[in-house]
Amino acid sequence: MRAPFRVVVITGASSGLGAALARAYAAPGFTLGLLARDAARISAVADDCRAAGARVDTATIDVTDSERLATWLCAFDRAHQVELVIANAGISAGPEPGSAGEPVGLTTRQVAVNLLGAVHTVAPLVPAMTARGRGRIALIASLAAYRGLPYSPGYCASKAGIRAYGEALRPLVEPFGIGVTVICPGFFASSMTDRWEGPTPFLIKGARAARIVKRGIDRGRRRISFPWPLALGMRLCDALPAIIGDRIVRGFRFRIRSA
Repeated sequence: MRAPFRVVVITGASSGLGAALARAYAAPGFTLGLLARDAARISAVADDCRAAGARVDTATIDVTDSERLATWLCAFDRAHQVELVIANAGISAGPEPGSAGEPVGLTTRQVAVNLLGAVHTVAPLVPAMTARGRGRIALIASLAAYRGLPYSPGYCASKAGIRAYGEALRPLVEPFGIGVTVICPGFFASSMTDRWEGPTPFLIKGARAARIVKRGIDRGRRRISFPWPLALGMRLCDALPAIIGDRIVRGFRFRIRSA
């Protein structure tokens, strides 16, 4: 299914890419289901979307709460029949400089939110969407999904898992009329990027990132990766012998400050 998607669900919609996508899809005749953990921020985004003419339902739910999330999603779908779901909610973290490893709590929390949160978002809607034979699933991964970076192992693992999950899901649900778009963005302005200490090559504005993502989803693209020079570099780095790739990524030094 391609645009127009008149019923859209977005997780992590209170800030960053999720908020920008919510505002991009807001228009008269459209219904949005917006989810996030911060009640005040999601309310502000919802107000903007309503001002643009959209009908908006919101919920403050952590995507790691699979039962509560599934209950809300299924109720929303019964009322509105979801045409597009964007699994966007995500967090980032990393070890302290000079550390020989990442604390297990940081890794498991990122996997729980980024990867399992995406599964919790998508899986409850698949039966109804496939029964109707129409709709699209979009999963926000990262260019970090192409090649693990030594200063954010948990984040890279979680995003690689999202990419693999989406790529596996696509041929499974396409025969039922459901499209799947896997999005691997590079650096764009956001609160998450604000906590990044290090180089941010090809950094773009958050609104531009949202336009690129929305255009690709609306056109029914299976994969969206940008900016292309960085995407090409990450894929080539992964294709190189590991000893060479390791040396390259070791030199790309950065730190992700605690939220």
